[in-house]
Amino acid sequence: MLEQLEGSQAVDRGIGMCRPEVIAAYPISPQTHIVEALSDMVRTGDIDPCEYLMVESEFGAMSACIGASAAGARTYTATASQGLLFMAEALYNASGLGLPVVMTLANRAIGAPINIWNDHSDSMSQRDSGWIQLFAETNQEAVDLHIQAFRLAERLSLPVMVCMDGFILTHAFEQVDVPDQERVDSFLPAFEPQQMLDPADPMTIGAMVGPEAFTEVKYLMHAKQLQALDEIPPIAAEFNETFGRESGGLVRSYRAEDAETIVVALGSVLGTIEDVIDELREQGVKIGALAIKCFRPWPIDEVREALKGAERVVVIEKAFAVGAGGIVGQNVRLARDVGTVASDPH
Repeated sequence: MLEQLEGSQAVDRGIGMCRPEVIAAYPISPQTHIVEALSDMVRTGDIDPCEYLMVESEFGAMSACIGASAAGARTYTATASQGLLFMAEALYNASGLGLPVVMTLANRAIGAPINIWNDHSDSMSQRDSGWIQLFAETNQEAVDLHIQAFRLAERLSLPVMVCMDGFILTHAFEQVDVPDQERVDSFLPAFEPQQMLDPADPMTIGAMVGPEAFTEVKYLMHAKQLQALDEIPPIAAEFNETFGRESGGLVRSYRAEDAETIVVALGSVLGTIEDVIDELREQGVKIGALAIKCFRPWPIDEVREALKGAERVVVIEKAFAVGAGGIVGQNVRLARDVGTVASDPH
């Protein structure tokens, strides 16, 4: 049903329909509206059964999510900016243990200087933490990606971070097609954990290992995350079939078939880029865009294929690696360099 909603309201409605069983979160702008609304939905019984944990910090939120997910609950949290940094240690634990936690990241700049507005420095700071990272272009896609994220996380038993631009999306009102519960239930079945702690059969998780085992485990984590490159497209295709709209996937090209110049970006800026491309096309300029929908794992083959005919590639960055330059651009260069070592671990 089409409704005029704030981005945060639309997202919490979508998350509620995914039937999370544990939500643990600590408020920080600009994600606060999401977790406030979810806490109220738990209070009123709109999400039931579900336990909402009021924790003392973002580190506590992710730690609680790790425990809940390990115990077999469908688990959710949200954060932004410095909050993501505060939970960084626990982020690596969640991915290393293979726990299917879903998290909203309302992208916001990392200080100093203090800046509450949008960039992607928070998500990019954790790009190698082992979490799958999906980026929303619109509030509609933000809702849709959360539904797909639970499906993906539980299929692979890996955590998924859904990134939506702070304020630009979270606090913007626009028309959103809110899915009905029946369709979400048909797309997202009840959670059946691949691993679960059982008091009747106790075991140790996250045990200490030596250097030789640590290297192997990290490689296996890499190989497992690359499986998402095969899982994401069919999940997006099934979502399209179930809900009647395209959303998500790995990449999306816009007017790039004959483009001599292709602009690469991720997040909400793509809407503006595509408007400008339409204007330039009317002037005869052969230009297109490539939207990166999944940043981790990096879809190197899909990016290379999308850019192969371009004479020029322009990358619009919303994060900066001090001392190295643009982060997305570095990944795009990997795809443009035909001599790059293949990423397939097999």
